[in-house]
Amino acid sequence: MLLTDDRARLALASVAIGAVVLGLKFYAWWITGSVALLSDALESIVNVAASLLAVVALWIAAHPADAQHPYGHHKAEYLSAVVEGVLIVIAAVIILREAALALMSPRVLDAPWTGLVVNGIATTLNLVWAIVLLRASQRYRSPALRADGWHLLADVVTSVGVIGGLAAAVVTGWWWLDPVLAGIVALNILYLGWHLVQRSIQGLMDEAADAETLERIRTLIAQTATGALEAHDVRTRHAGRVTFVEFHLVVPGEWTVAEAHAVCDRIEAALKTELEAAVVTIHVEPEAKAKSPGVPVL
Repeated sequence: MLLTDDRARLALASVAIGAVVLGLKFYAWWITGSVALLSDALESIVNVAASLLAVVALWIAAHPADAQHPYGHHKAEYLSAVVEGVLIVIAAVIILREAALALMSPRVLDAPWTGLVVNGIATTLNLVWAIVLLRASQRYRSPALRADGWHLLADVVTSVGVIGGLAAAVVTGWWWLDPVLAGIVALNILYLGWHLVQRSIQGLMDEAADAETLERIRTLIAQTATGALEAHDVRTRHAGRVTFVEFHLVVPGEWTVAEAHAVCDRIEAALKTELEAAVVTIHVEPEAKAKSPGVPVL
């Protein structure tokens, strides 16, 4: 199941690419002795760990519903994203510490331009893959891939800041620029990590679909519930790429169960086609249960 899932393949590729980037960044630190480049390499360790977490989360989320988890395992992706956000914050704290130590005793670097070129190659690779992951996360509606993509973008921001700081330090001889800029970038990473954790927690708390998606749902119900009277109490929530939709459908009192069931099937089919991955629950009620406001049937 894992190897046939496109999202899992992307996450596995992230592990391999992260390992290559990690090797390049540690090599850049080894030939220069730069504390900022060491900090950049330390964050790449977190990237590899986060990618491994994403693989595990996607593997768990791909499991079908069972007796213990009747609604599926989709929220495993949100848990992975929360852990990844925490790892980003930890990486930022490590960078701040290393930057503070380097600021107290700045030193001249060995072979700085070679180190910058190697780090630049690693950064370019990270940027390209981050774009791939973020586009894929929109296509598959995957919180785990989105978290991994944002994490790599945070790493790119760090690397650009480190490269800029080192280049300025080499040109001017102001070696204190390196740790100062690294510290500024670390603060930005802290913000990105917190933002990622916040978004993931919203998913764990059953956040409703966005206003545009909710309007599409209401419109589809109105267009496909021909013969029914209205729909009310429309509620939605997300769990990974799956959208859960539930509502009450008011039908004429003289309808048979078969007639009401046929309308429900039609609505459910339309919603699943529109939303790609949807779980729909419809509670049928007699016309005495009609409410206002509701979703009038066209």
